[in-house]
Amino acid sequence: MFDILGLIVIGLVIGALARLILPGKQSISIVATLLLGVLGAVIGGFIASLFGAGDIFELNVVGFVIAVVAALVLVGAYAGMAGRSGRAVRH
Repeated sequence: MFDILGLIVIGLVIGALARLILPGKQSISIVATLLLGVLGAVIGGFIASLFGAGDIFELNVVGFVIAVVAALVLVGAYAGMAGRSGRAVRH
């Protein structure tokens, strides 16, 4: 139970950090930020575990860096898709 709660807290921090690092304004909700941050944290933990730097729920530098990079990609992709759907189409 504490692993899941810790993952949510770390995911929120990672998602917020990704939004701060990413240039421009991202008009995505705090819930989307949380979900993308958690997904980035899971990806970072999984990749770090493949490198032998702990398990998926263990907080370490390698996993954190990979998680932030993954969250940057996810937030950027999500913001790009959300921005495209809000724009008028020109022919």
